[in-house]
Amino acid sequence: MLKRWLISILVNALILIVVAGYFDSFYLSGIWAAIGASFILSVLNVLVKRFLILLTLPVTVLTLGFFLFIINAITLMITEGLMGDAFNIDGFGAAILAAIVMALLNLMIQKAIIEPLQKDK
Repeated sequence: MLKRWLISILVNALILIVVAGYFDSFYLSGIWAAIGASFILSVLNVLVKRFLILLTLPVTVLTLGFFLFIINAITLMITEGLMGDAFNIDGFGAAILAAIVMALLNLMIQKAIIEPLQKDK
């Protein structure tokens, strides 16, 4: 369980670095900032995201789950607030775009790398 969580943090840190490399409105000061942001994001996903999903369940159902990108963007903005100058997102629109790209990259990494490695065990 701990190993899976640490791998998740490292994968998310890598994804944050990739997103920061492609979007000027998304800034990370370095690899340690990416790891720190990934750690904070994982804690927020456990503590805050579930509450937000429960709170916005009717809207999420009406939008067929697309409102989850808004919730992901909110957790990214909270992470940005906690990280200070090491992690910066220029606006909520950039956070939504980053959340979408991160979700797609996470899905691709999960399907192409992590699941095949787990099947080999």
